[in-house]
Amino acid sequence: MRAGGLSRRAALAALASTTLAGGSVRAQSWPERPLRLVVPFGPGSGADIVARVYGERLAAALGQPVVVDNKPGASGIIGAEFVARAPADGYTLLLASQSVQASNPGMFKRLPYDPAKSFDPVSLLGSFPLILVTHPSLPVGSVRELVAWSRANPGRLTFAYGTGAAQVTAELFRKLAGAEVLLVPYKSNPLALQAVVAGESNVMVIDPGPGLPLIQAGRVKAHAVTTSTRSALVPQLPTMSEAGMPGYELFGWNALVVPAGTPAAIVERLHKEVGGIAAQPDVRQKLGAAGVDAQAGTPAELRRFMEAELAKWTGHIRAAGIVPE
Repeated sequence: MRAGGLSRRAALAALASTTLAGGSVRAQSWPERPLRLVVPFGPGSGADIVARVYGERLAAALGQPVVVDNKPGASGIIGAEFVARAPADGYTLLLASQSVQASNPGMFKRLPYDPAKSFDPVSLLGSFPLILVTHPSLPVGSVRELVAWSRANPGRLTFAYGTGAAQVTAELFRKLAGAEVLLVPYKSNPLALQAVVAGESNVMVIDPGPGLPLIQAGRVKAHAVTTSTRSALVPQLPTMSEAGMPGYELFGWNALVVPAGTPAAIVERLHKEVGGIAAQPDVRQKLGAAGVDAQAGTPAELRRFMEAELAKWTGHIRAAGIVPE
């Protein structure tokens, strides 16, 4: 019995050693084929812009193509689930965001992924302010005037949104304004923005990437940023708190995550390359033009950051009185 027990333990140890060795060999030879960077939002979104800038440089650094794969729908859930179920081999990456990791858990009773357990963090990629805009035809010139107009015209103000995080921005506005505001859902934020540009909806909160060209062209009117301090990108715009809506403080961000269980050596390689890319002056310039502050950090730092963001967005969801679907 004892000899047999020792033999069994030795066999198990040998098997474990072989498995670990196999994983180490795979990590050392990675990457041997193209990578897929899944963006859980549509082309033209702020996340899409970030993915394409980093994807191009990551391909050059790794010596393999990085294919940006847009899988929009259900507030980022479709793309996030796809990556969560993908093999943990370093060939499928997720462009994570505040919607996927922070707001969706409070917006939906059940998710086909766990924001903490389904993914291993790699690095933060960038953060950006969100901007409150209205259609130029709406007779308001500030957030205070917008709130006054919404109260004087109950049910007439239409607030567009296309993701779970964007819905939080709409619900929070309705809650803090104390007005009857009609929330209008769209399949994506780019579609919601198109609706505001066309005058189908009155107002929304947008990413600066797709929004700044429209603001500069006068096709939408910008009123405030949602960050706690003014943005260097649009320093003339007050914060929502300065504009008369204290407590309205949110910002957008993107990060790189991989399926849980991805070999540590691959995670470390990705983290190293992302850090180098984020420091490149032309990358910072490209992302800065889209309103994104290029950033990087360790996997541990990203995990702590996402935990804090989850707590913050969950708090806003509760404050807005949103009932999970």
